[in-house]
Amino acid sequence: MKAGVVKETAPGERRVALVPDAVTKLQASGIEVLVERGAGEGAWLTDSAYADAGATIVSGAELYRDADVILTVTKPASDAVGLLRPGQAVIGMLAPLIYPELAATLAARGVTAVSLDRMPRTLTRTQPMDALSSQANVAGYKAAVVAAAEFGRFFPLLITAAGTARPAKVLVLGAVVSGYDVRPASKTEVESLGATFIELTAGVSAIGEGGYARELTAEERQAQQDELVGHIARHDVVITTAQVPGRRPPLLVTEDALKAMGAGSVIVDMGASALGGNVAGSRPGETVVTGNGITIIGADNLPASMPTAASNAYSRNIATLLDYMTSDGALAIDTSDEIQAGVVITHGGRIVNEAVTRLLPAEVNREEGSDVDGTAD
Repeated sequence: MKAGVVKETAPGERRVALVPDAVTKLQASGIEVLVERGAGEGAWLTDSAYADAGATIVSGAELYRDADVILTVTKPASDAVGLLRPGQAVIGMLAPLIYPELAATLAARGVTAVSLDRMPRTLTRTQPMDALSSQANVAGYKAAVVAAAEFGRFFPLLITAAGTARPAKVLVLGAVVSGYDVRPASKTEVESLGATFIELTAGVSAIGEGGYARELTAEERQAQQDELVGHIARHDVVITTAQVPGRRPPLLVTEDALKAMGAGSVIVDMGASALGGNVAGSRPGETVVTGNGITIIGADNLPASMPTAASNAYSRNIATLLDYMTSDGALAIDTSDEIQAGVVITHGGRIVNEAVTRLLPAEVNREEGSDVDGTAD
């Protein structure tokens, strides 16, 4: 089987799906690796490094023609979709709950789509394949660095001859310092790092399927927002991370909360996207300063701004999943397997993931001949 590593073309995307170290490991499993020329340049990985690891450097046209499996970080561009052929597979973070029409298109072309961002997260053995977590780790680190760079004072306590600088009060909303998360299990994780966990008296719990957070009801959102206002106002820096797969991110920092914060405070909204954000007035990829002096940074693909670290982590995720799904040198699709039931979106000309099917009009499903086959939400 031949696996092809594409050169990412999305604006600002500098990650690559596979790093040279993973090439040798996949070859041991009978997988030949093709790398599109220049694929690793954004992460400072040269074609010669891939070649030295045993990969074959090819053009984009050759890669789509010869590869059995296409490895990507994000969803393939529209022109790349046209190059995919029946029986070919594409593995990446395809965001099928946000772009279900892409899934329908891939199904119609007879392409098998495997999306790492639908990985079941309650199974211990999926941890090495959990790309959302690995990329969130990178993004969380960078968010703190971005916040510290924007904040007008020091983060740590500093005692100098020129005086004492009090430490900044930092609040992380969504998962981890002071921290709050709608999933109660996160309390232990936050405290294990020596941070303080904020417990709301509203008692909102949003445990969803597969280890993801569920969307809150209108009443739960209001109760959460009302109680968070006071906590937010007492902090200098707030980092928000809350997301719900395929849904608008929850609004955590309201206009009232912004008005209660002190001038010079900084907010990094990691939930900012085209669907919305965690902070009132935040815009993805933009920095906004409110009338009362609060800086709101709409984080936009932070992992891509640390391409080497992010690519190394993602490479381990995708290589582990590919190896798991490979049998006798070929991709073996089995949607009765609990891991594949989550990540396999299309196969055999059909959409085989129930969560994605529900997002498409019934007539689209009939036109594409899709149905649900042994899947899990």
